[in-house]
Amino acid sequence: MSDAAKIPPRPLSPHLQVWRWHITMACSILHRASIFALYLSALLVAGWALALAAGLGAYQGYMAVLGSPLGLLVLFGLTAMLLFNLAYNVRQTFWDLGRGFNPKTADATGLLCIAVGLIGAVLVWGAAFSMGAFG
Repeated sequence: MSDAAKIPPRPLSPHLQVWRWHITMACSILHRASIFALYLSALLVAGWALALAAGLGAYQGYMAVLGSPLGLLVLFGLTAMLLFNLAYNVRQTFWDLGRGFNPKTADATGLLCIAVGLIGAVLVWGAAFSMGAFG
């Protein structure tokens, strides 16, 4: 029997069991999720345009779905992901320039990107509600 049969199987790529969790890992995952959210946003805008073109009844139905509590939650999440993606891409630009790779700086800018997404979405939606956009 060869020695290869005695070696336990190993993961093909690094996994959470191998790497300890850190903020830059979370940012990488959130960045991929934000790209998916941007695609979803584009589909929602296309659906809005189709509903608008289909007539008043279709438009009112579409807006009723978007204005429902679940629809507003989805729109809030999409706003947060859009702002996170914007902040993350600014961070990536500095990385492309060779800056911000120090682990403490990378962690701080990662937290900043997440904060920009969440706090920015709260501010945008707070401003929208205060101006009567949903009332």
